[in-house]
Amino acid sequence: MTHNELGEWGEEYATLYLVKHGYTILERNWFYNKAELDIICQKDKDTLVVVEVKTRNSEFFGDPQSFVTQAKIKNIVKATNEYVISNDLDVEVRFDIIAILKNEQQEALKHFEDAFYHF
Repeated sequence: MTHNELGEWGEEYATLYLVKHGYTILERNWFYNKAELDIICQKDKDTLVVVEVKTRNSEFFGDPQSFVTQAKIKNIVKATNEYVISNDLDVEVRFDIIAILKNEQQEALKHFEDAFYHF
């Protein structure tokens, strides 16, 4: 599986997980400038949940979630702000990370709610 295929598989796997846990998917792969929001969803009507999905085939270089850098967070927050404004939403926003580890030995998913805060 190539890097891109792994990433696409991970986003699909994360989407299925979220739906199974009561989330409604609003958007996938939403772009603003150079920032991409992997999954935008809601579990309750007052909170918009923006999920960054990180899929890796090894923890050799660190946990998947540790690859969400400050620069990435800044772009996610900027894109989320644009999404909220352009859709005229009056909601709280929560940022989650779903970290997936997939290789021949294992398939593990961890969901980190409130993984980071906007600045």
